[in-house]
Amino acid sequence: MRILPVNQRALLVELDDLAQTLGLHERLQQAPIAGVTTLVPAARTLLVHFAPERITAAELTRGLLAQPPSGGDHRRGERIEIPVHYAGEDLDDVARLLDLTTDEVIRRHGEHDYRVAFCGFAPGFAYLAGGAGFDVPRRPTPRTRIPAGAVALAGTFSGIYPTASPGGWQLIGTTPLEMWDVERTPAALLQPGMRVRFIATDAPPERTSVPAPDIDTPARDTSRADGGALPVPMLEVIQPGLQTLFQDLGRPGQTDQGVSTAGAMDQGALRAANRRVGNPSDAAALEIALGGLRLRCHRPVLIGLAGAPLAVSIRTATGETQLPAGDRPIELAAGDVLTLGTPSAGLRSYLALRGGFEVAPVLGSRATDTLAKLGPAPLARGDQLRAADLPVTALSLEPSPSRELPRPGQTVTLDVVMGPRSDWFTARGREMLCAQHWRVTPQSDRVGLRLEGEQALERADDAELPSEGTVTGAIQVPASGQPVLFLADHPLTGGYPVIACVADHHLDLAGQIPADAHIRFNPITDFSPLGGEASS
Repeated sequence: MRILPVNQRALLVELDDLAQTLGLHERLQQAPIAGVTTLVPAARTLLVHFAPERITAAELTRGLLAQPPSGGDHRRGERIEIPVHYAGEDLDDVARLLDLTTDEVIRRHGEHDYRVAFCGFAPGFAYLAGGAGFDVPRRPTPRTRIPAGAVALAGTFSGIYPTASPGGWQLIGTTPLEMWDVERTPAALLQPGMRVRFIATDAPPERTSVPAPDIDTPARDTSRADGGALPVPMLEVIQPGLQTLFQDLGRPGQTDQGVSTAGAMDQGALRAANRRVGNPSDAAALEIALGGLRLRCHRPVLIGLAGAPLAVSIRTATGETQLPAGDRPIELAAGDVLTLGTPSAGLRSYLALRGGFEVAPVLGSRATDTLAKLGPAPLARGDQLRAADLPVTALSLEPSPSRELPRPGQTVTLDVVMGPRSDWFTARGREMLCAQHWRVTPQSDRVGLRLEGEQALERADDAELPSEGTVTGAIQVPASGQPVLFLADHPLTGGYPVIACVADHHLDLAGQIPADAHIRFNPITDFSPLGGEASS
């Protein structure tokens, strides 16, 4: 066991193999360490999130090292049968790679139970271990689209694509079962610890959703407060701008289903907008990228703005133009048209409605996850916005603490914690991370900032890194050597080494960096394993 630093709220435990990882995961679930908040198992690692106000990294390291290294009980867990029509595009290639006939591949694939080791890549995507014991490489060139229900192999794992997506796994068949259904509780059919047996079928029947096994997961609240007809809308969207999304503080606690937290990119700004109108700080608000939002008011409302500063104008029903201050609560009367301009700095602004926005939760959150395609759709012209009638308190008339946000062409400094995979890079690679400026390319989005530097980061270890958990702020380095800084909608697991992670106190700032700005990384720690020995 080796303990590696990730950021101020997470450690990565590296073990010898999947069996030890699952064994440690089981033990920590059965006998939790006080202060641990989330566990994300992967192929050879366990990502451990913790609350530093309850337990220090040193205390947690000692508690983890005291755990005995042993495998999990593969015989336990709910058993699910998955019907498969074995006619995948890569079935013949897989047979040649394994030096078997296609009939032998099919027979062996269905002879043994697989175990759901962990979930990642996409919501509902389960990595299935054991089973036939196959070990096949990924395709040299990934497909741009793999259909939902495709049964596939990669490395020592089997998996089922829950939704249509790109992918490089070898396709051997299809199943009609829905792996992911947000109308089901839980939404993911397969959960870590379950056992899976594949059953060959002659023909692929129509796709269907089946009830998930009875797991102690809170049901989604889909009911309206009054149970009656929809009230008159407060606001109507005239122009949604480049991208306007509903966001709250995200959906923690869904890692077993392969779902990351997501939520507002600048959580401090979301809280500030809600405080301005007296809402609970975690109420859903509008996250507006690069301004451009226009709303027509149908009933008197009170709104609050925070985040990237932008020009605010109101055209009243009588044709008068008003220019209210954006750092105070703003009253809108029936007939008013609100227009938000382009931010003078930063990227994302937040608009809160007193009483909150009425929007249906998905997996306990009203946040839009653009990668996982969860939550409300982006705002569109003609959308009608209603109030949720949340309990409210007094308005906040205090201006938000001023902070300088970056503009295109400017350089912003982000503090970083070195690790967990800094030692996969040469000394020069680690030096160049912080010695040069990185341009934020226009290909950046809520998933991550794609960065471009004059010198690529050199790897010391060119081995393939097994999938492991990632955090918001992780600086992942693909084969090109040009980093990607993961943001709110990042995947739960990743397969490229993370050289460093943005410190917690700069995550909100990272979410405000526009394209063509530059980043300089400032290391606030040196890389050093916190305990244990390198795994074999």
